[in-house]
Amino acid sequence: MRTYKLAVLIFLIGTIPFTSCKNKKQGSKKEGKTVTENVQEPKETGPLPSWNDTKAKERIISFVEAVTTQGSDYIPPEDRIATFDNDGTMWSEQPTYFQVEFVLYRIKKMAPKHPEWKKNKLMQTAIKHDLKKLREKYGARGLGQLMGIAMAGITTDELNTLVKSWMKNARHPITGKPYSKMTFKPMLELIKYLQANDFKVYIVTGGGIDFMRAWAPEVYGVAPENIIGSYSQLTYKIEKGKPVLIKDAKILIVNDGPEKAKNIHRFIGKKPVIALGNSDGDIQMLEWCSANKYKTLAGFIHHTDKKREWAYDRTSRIGTLNAGLDEAAKIGWLVVDMKKDWKVIHPE
Repeated sequence: MRTYKLAVLIFLIGTIPFTSCKNKKQGSKKEGKTVTENVQEPKETGPLPSWNDTKAKERIISFVEAVTTQGSDYIPPEDRIATFDNDGTMWSEQPTYFQVEFVLYRIKKMAPKHPEWKKNKLMQTAIKHDLKKLREKYGARGLGQLMGIAMAGITTDELNTLVKSWMKNARHPITGKPYSKMTFKPMLELIKYLQANDFKVYIVTGGGIDFMRAWAPEVYGVAPENIIGSYSQLTYKIEKGKPVLIKDAKILIVNDGPEKAKNIHRFIGKKPVIALGNSDGDIQMLEWCSANKYKTLAGFIHHTDKKREWAYDRTSRIGTLNAGLDEAAKIGWLVVDMKKDWKVIHPE
């Protein structure tokens, strides 16, 4: 059975050993491990400058040139659709999904107004930021409750403001970087390269659609309407003479696995010609892409660099890439090896 990025993906928590990224000139120790990072950015010349000159880069550029040049593989601009997963594809996803960190931040901020939480073991575990206990004792159901408490009852505009503020001020628990700097520079370059060649780029993520739309347009250069994610029930109300949409705790769609293909159809209406993910939860999106009548490019970002980021795949609790590796080998999907194919991982 295929293992997806896991049901209720935006709620799940996992851990994995990590040797992270600090400039080698500033080597430091964290949790008993040496922390190192890229020394410098590559000189930006030509397309995809942060990519090494490997077969992966050659395959991407050859594909784009083939489908944008008049000939047998030409694809009209209106059909040049590219869909990218987010967690693990556009930015790091360890030691837990970053939206989980936002939820725990919200719970801690709300705690002073809820003295009754002092007797609630789930709430106390969240306030203490005990990821291991949350995962092992409470699992997806407990984390789902936290998500509902953290986000339900506020308007979509209020959530937008909260997420933007968090993204501006929060720091990754291991690297100390802003979350916006935990993006992958090679993937940001790929988005710009595709957009320059008249591709419509979409982010198709298991993360919450409102969470993503609050920050991703500015960081990725992808319009809000081009972001497809998990979503909860909304209530329409008039407050102080103005309409508002209020978020509900009930999750309607977890945008993972087959739901990605379904939502690409619902919200885009066309099969993509490029689809990139990083886990088994992206298999159906890649299959949907590969079923296009046009020439296609589908593949995975493979986390192989334990020094600059993380190395994980088949047995990881987060971003499991097991069946996907087998499918890629059988079908011929692209597999981007982060260690071999990328000069740098994160922007400096």
